[in-house]
Amino acid sequence: MDTNASSSVPGPIRLNLPVEGMTCAGCVSRVERILAGLPGAGDVAVNLATGRASLALKGGAGPAEVAAALAGAGYPVASTETVLAVEGMHCASCVGRVEKALAAVPGVTEASVNLATGQARVRHGEGVVAPVALAAAVRDAGFSAVLPSEAPSVDPAVRREAEARELRRDFIVAALLSAPLVVLDMGSHVAGLGMPAVAHGAAAGLVQAALATVVLAWPGRRFFLKGIPGLVGGHPDMNALVALGSGAAYLYSLVSVLLPQALPEGAAHLYFEASALIVTLILLGRSLEARARGRTGQAIARLMDLSPKTARVVRDGSEQEVPLASLVVGDMVRVRPGERIAADGTVVAGESRVDESMVTGEPAPVRKAPGAAVVGGTLNGGGSLDLRVGAVGAATVLAQIAGMVERAQGGKLPIQALVDRVTGRFVPAVIGIALATFLAWLALGPSPALGPALVHAVAVLIIACPCAMGLATPTAIMVGTGRAAERGVLFRDGAALQALQGVKIVALDKTGTLTEGRPALAGFDTVAGLSEDEALRLAAGLEERSEHPLAGAIIAAARGRSLAVPEAETFAADEGFGVTGRVAGRTVAVGAPRYLDRLGIARDPALVARAEDWSAAGLSPVHIALDGRHAAALAVTDPIKAGAREAVAALRDQGIAVAMVTGDDPGAARQVAARLGIAEVAAGVLPGGKAEAVRRFRATHGKVAFLGDGVNDAPALAEADVGLAVGTGTDIAMESADVVLMSGRPDTLVTAFDLSRAVMANIRQNLFWAFAYNAALIPLAAGLLVPFGGPALSPILAAGAMALSSLFVLGNALRLRRAGAGALPEGTVPQPVERTA
Repeated sequence: MDTNASSSVPGPIRLNLPVEGMTCAGCVSRVERILAGLPGAGDVAVNLATGRASLALKGGAGPAEVAAALAGAGYPVASTETVLAVEGMHCASCVGRVEKALAAVPGVTEASVNLATGQARVRHGEGVVAPVALAAAVRDAGFSAVLPSEAPSVDPAVRREAEARELRRDFIVAALLSAPLVVLDMGSHVAGLGMPAVAHGAAAGLVQAALATVVLAWPGRRFFLKGIPGLVGGHPDMNALVALGSGAAYLYSLVSVLLPQALPEGAAHLYFEASALIVTLILLGRSLEARARGRTGQAIARLMDLSPKTARVVRDGSEQEVPLASLVVGDMVRVRPGERIAADGTVVAGESRVDESMVTGEPAPVRKAPGAAVVGGTLNGGGSLDLRVGAVGAATVLAQIAGMVERAQGGKLPIQALVDRVTGRFVPAVIGIALATFLAWLALGPSPALGPALVHAVAVLIIACPCAMGLATPTAIMVGTGRAAERGVLFRDGAALQALQGVKIVALDKTGTLTEGRPALAGFDTVAGLSEDEALRLAAGLEERSEHPLAGAIIAAARGRSLAVPEAETFAADEGFGVTGRVAGRTVAVGAPRYLDRLGIARDPALVARAEDWSAAGLSPVHIALDGRHAAALAVTDPIKAGAREAVAALRDQGIAVAMVTGDDPGAARQVAARLGIAEVAAGVLPGGKAEAVRRFRATHGKVAFLGDGVNDAPALAEADVGLAVGTGTDIAMESADVVLMSGRPDTLVTAFDLSRAVMANIRQNLFWAFAYNAALIPLAAGLLVPFGGPALSPILAAGAMALSSLFVLGNALRLRRAGAGALPEGTVPQPVERTA
């Protein structure tokens, strides 16, 4: 969008929108007709090559109407996401108000607000909604909104710490002013027992009134400034409950002091200490809550703090220390022993071992030599390294990890939808219950009933805790996803946490997932008249163009024999079958047995028999054809990863079925599966067939999770209910996966399941407490048990209990920081063999 206009802002505007679904000139003509037919539209231009449409709007239709017209014709505007920092939210009702305000902005398709992170994520058509219109909607709802572009230097952690300091200051002030109130109130009850004369009588009332006024007007002002406008506007929140409760107690007491004759005889009671202590205790709770909420996001803060602040750049043969922010791609950086690596890049000189556990969760240091990739923030060992910078800023691995975790923390689980529906009506319902309580005590209570009626109504207002409801889910997600990142498990969104715990079967790719992914040549056989070296060098020449793991085994074997490998003249890959091309003037084909059939090449019986023997022994056979004749067969072995058997056993012990899906030879696949304890095997399948296998598993077992390498497994990852991709430690951009396992260790899969169950259990505990707390204590605060000789809650105790409710939810969520050791704690799984980058 070329201006900051929105449909709510009049005046001529120019739109430039990305339009999806256009495939031909006919589509362009149709889009142009649709746009030209809109009221006030002119200067319409549609470009098929760029996929964009531009037009001028001079009154009439707005951007939202333009997007709606295009979507209705099957050409939707590409969507984007805007993130706003929202300040001033304190409970689930606040979240509901902000979401409702954002969703009402024309052109917004989805709005999700997270109380724990203080962020609003808004999805809308690109160029359809101006960010300033979103910020204005939030401000109109009574909150403060900041766009990232408006405050790029504001650190959320710094903002949270400033909020916590302000709350602590206000609590201390309120406590100091409330202490004399308590003393004076006690004095009024023990008159004649040695208390000073000012402690009781009219003078005491005036002093209490003055102190309570200062408490409510200074540290307690926040509740009235936000609560009263919300109440008047018809969208009350927790601030409104506190303002109503403490304000009612204060005003009643003020009337009792200044106009006692206006009240029924015997009803003039002072509740100044209650009004002040309500504010004090709730400020204490909010202060502790702010501190605890700050701790929920510490995992990502600790991760980002690992990056050094400076880098030692080598320029013109000399070293100079520069700020990390000044690095550019291509810079040469020197890392000394024991230092943290300054940036993502590639080693060009030196050799060392690097601790990458902060990224992968894998404890074994990784050997780094020239050509190896390194990640900024990881810890160098005893060697010195020179590296060339390959990524800076948002492109670094640490930044990508932080971005993924922040997106997951800011998302909402499906279970949150029920909570949102309940909390949206919670505060109005509490106000209704408080009013009913007041009227019931006034009508049925012993005379004078006005005082007890007020006390019980105030207690109902104060005891209700929408904060706990609003924090129950997002705090658990924040802590859980942060803990997962520390363990090398990255959830793309919070919904994956909920989905993973319901999985009934896990389908695992074999190569690179259950096996090391570094196959080696284990056997070779050729037809008469052809030497192994000749067949191997021709196959290696062809495979040098291939990215398949088996290609590496053939190339390594040729190099190991010091063969002169010719360069392929032509090359073609047939995914799932094999590769073919011209090498050294000959037609060469390398692939599975089915590839020979596809090419119409007759199989040599002796080579087929040998291949069957290899398959029965768990080796993967590969066939070579030269000039249309089946000429050789070779066997490839790929070692099973350390800990794979234990991980499979742990999943089965948890009641999760395990299956293996591979394009490998069925005989070899069954042998590997037998060694791992996997009963179900889908072997010899093409990449598209893996998705079909996932559908079969779903039909027989239920919800399916698929774990693959994120490349040729993309169809299966997308088809699965939960897609998990094995990361490489440096590449986390696997768009088909819901979860990325940064380390290749199989036990991180178990960790992912453990964390999913732990987080969901924590959320259920939090929600149970939040709802059970209100269900149990609201009737108690209303005094329903008093007629039967039961207890009642005073407003002061209600304030303390309300604060404790939120703290319980936060404390319970923080327990997740110790979660994730799982069924395979340290030491129970053999450590992976040292890998060479």
